[in-house]
Amino acid sequence: MPILFATTAFTSAFLLFLVQPIIAKQILPWFGGSASVWTTCLVFFQALLLLGYGYSHWIATGTHARRQSAIHIALLALSCAMLPIIADPGWKPQGNDDPTLKIIIVLGITVGMPYFMLATTSPLIQAWYARTLSRVPYRLFALSNLGSLLGLLAYPFAVEPWISTRVQSFAWSTTYVIFAVLCGLSAWASRKEGHVTANAQDAAASQADTLPPSAGTRILWLLLSATGSMLLIAVSNHICQNIASIPFLWIVPLALYLLTFILCFDSTGWYRRGLFLPLAAAAVIGMGYTLSSLDLMQVIPIHLAGLFVLCMVCHGELSLSRPAPKYLTGFFLIVSAGGVLGGLAVGIAAPYLLPGYFELGLVLTLAAVLVVLRTYRMQVWIPAAAACVAAYAGYTSYTQINDYNDSVIAKERSFYGALRVRDYGPPDHVRTLQHGSIRHGAQITEPPSERTYPTSYYGADSGFGIVMTALQARSTGPLRVGVVGLGTGTTAAYGRPGDVFRFYDIDPGVVKFAREYFTYLGDSKARIEIALGDARLSLEAESGELFDLLAIDAFSGDSIPTHLLTADAFEVYFRRLKPDGVLLVHTTNRYLDLPPVVKVLADNRSLASVIIENEPDDEQSARQQSDSDWVVVPKDRRTLDIPSVATRAKPIEARTGVGLWTDDYNNLFRILK
Repeated sequence: MPILFATTAFTSAFLLFLVQPIIAKQILPWFGGSASVWTTCLVFFQALLLLGYGYSHWIATGTHARRQSAIHIALLALSCAMLPIIADPGWKPQGNDDPTLKIIIVLGITVGMPYFMLATTSPLIQAWYARTLSRVPYRLFALSNLGSLLGLLAYPFAVEPWISTRVQSFAWSTTYVIFAVLCGLSAWASRKEGHVTANAQDAAASQADTLPPSAGTRILWLLLSATGSMLLIAVSNHICQNIASIPFLWIVPLALYLLTFILCFDSTGWYRRGLFLPLAAAAVIGMGYTLSSLDLMQVIPIHLAGLFVLCMVCHGELSLSRPAPKYLTGFFLIVSAGGVLGGLAVGIAAPYLLPGYFELGLVLTLAAVLVVLRTYRMQVWIPAAAACVAAYAGYTSYTQINDYNDSVIAKERSFYGALRVRDYGPPDHVRTLQHGSIRHGAQITEPPSERTYPTSYYGADSGFGIVMTALQARSTGPLRVGVVGLGTGTTAAYGRPGDVFRFYDIDPGVVKFAREYFTYLGDSKARIEIALGDARLSLEAESGELFDLLAIDAFSGDSIPTHLLTADAFEVYFRRLKPDGVLLVHTTNRYLDLPPVVKVLADNRSLASVIIENEPDDEQSARQQSDSDWVVVPKDRRTLDIPSVATRAKPIEARTGVGLWTDDYNNLFRILK
């Protein structure tokens, strides 16, 4: 019976966290590839975990053992009827409404019932274990978290690089059926009392006399759990916003978060205040110091290490204050409620309450304040030192907000990210649009004669400028140009009378800022069209006139959403191009080597591909233009023979291990710089 309970707990936890990246990756392309998709998924899973723990608490404390067994086995059978976990494409968004509610509905229909049953397992198995065998069950909690950790780590290393998304879903669903059988057997076995020794009877009697946890203790559980959850989501957002919203970068913070649960609730208890409180102080100082840094090779290790240490403190203090086994389902219920509360605060409320990504600094301050409250009865220097660290965290958060608002004339935050317009006075006289920490276009404001100059990544010497000018020189009539990603609308500066520039953008805030604070769209001689919504879905749905040029320039933080760089996406692009049309892909990136990916996609269609790099070499050029890399993929190979293109084009160096990306398969490990 102990082996059955342990196997069931481990298997449920393994599946519980393996399913999260599987289903999130399925729906990520439907909602623009934004990091907020993963954040919303995390909040959904935390909420369902809370419901599962609530069910476990109710059935374990208020229902007879035989009835527990019958109810749970019936629900397991019902959950199996919901398989396989494949999201229905009919739920793809059709407009530009906030997708949060639709993501939650899709997740609920696709994986809600199986996930709910998995969520109930850990506390129920522990309750059955304690009741049936009269043993302290907390080590089963550590075992469950170990299963969760292995499930998470299995995804980026053993699942994602080798198995398509659809096969992943079927394999997971099959394994879930095996779990349901194990859990059904465990429920059936729990109907009878096991053999209880005299020592176990004494322990049970002792537990019966244990006082219930006080209200203060319950509030402490809630705050500690909420703080750990907020740290997890805030750090995940901070990393994914500036690289890419991909399973690997979702999984690492979550794996560290789970590891702290394993270590803190192991029977030996790895948490030691004498070690981790000083480390926590160092973590808050290090994370606060690098809060506004763009050097992710420095930021990522510091923030991941800080997340681990601070979660060790939160979960270590939880472990130190855990109740007797008879109150364990209530304990897990409150811990789960704290996780949901933290998730809602950072994942749902923050995008609507905070104009920028300020939550990490605020959560660091909260974590330091909690340490003060937890240590105020210790030697006076300990809470005093913690108070100093809390003050430093508050100061760095204030500094981040102050720097963020410097020279800002407009700002907005939504599901798709944080936008701000900045005005730089003399000597630059430049207005910029920033998405998070990344500049997404600029316009010269003085002198007025330079206002129509195409700047940043789209200047005359950029890949876009060179190809655009070459096509205009070759054409005897107006051009139809498609641009995926509006930004400031800079590319419209190339428009001539009769030309049509059709922009695709998923974020209504970008459209509003481009029209209100920049004049490229209004000054353009071309006819301007704007399609709101995910560009790929919009292009799939369109028919009619084809494009002479289609530029893929949709950024999320500092990276192109991966669903726009797949063979499936390229099929859509080339269907919308004229026979002599050209596809341009903007691949400028500090962390990912994207040109080899585009080369493989072009090779797959037997098309040529070259790269045009631009590095301004003087101060005036740098004011007007930014470093940029554009990959050119023409339908007609003769386009590359145009002299202005041929003199600047370079071959793309192949990269070992870069395979063909599809909607079912892509791997950013292979292209990290």
